[in-house]
Amino acid sequence: MGSGGDVRVRRVYDPREDGDGIRVLVDRLWPRGVARERAAIDRWLKDLTPSDELRSWYHEDRSETRYDTFVDRYRAELADPVHTAAVDELTALVREGGPVTLVTAVKDVPHSHVPVLVDHVEHELHHR
Repeated sequence: MGSGGDVRVRRVYDPREDGDGIRVLVDRLWPRGVARERAAIDRWLKDLTPSDELRSWYHEDRSETRYDTFVDRYRAELADPVHTAAVDELTALVREGGPVTLVTAVKDVPHSHVPVLVDHVEHELHHR
């Protein structure tokens, strides 16, 4: 990334690595069975996550077609004031220059909110 550090993604169940930098939990709920010490979370930005309504809707049917709609709806949510404040906080962390690792408990990371969030943050970094 041209504006500061880089954004990485890891599952909370993986051990912390030296290159993780600031670890930001991007899930609404604390991951089951993970002690806070082991998770090594520096920030927990709950407002980066999809709304409860959107998350429930997507979990009803995780088909590829529904995922595409989920992405569109989540992108729209990221533009609302609550999400914007959290995105601004995250982009500020990335701009500080060190790596920022987004940490999640989701099993299927490629079909979750995380890649959409990474793309949105990278867009914000390059267009603001």
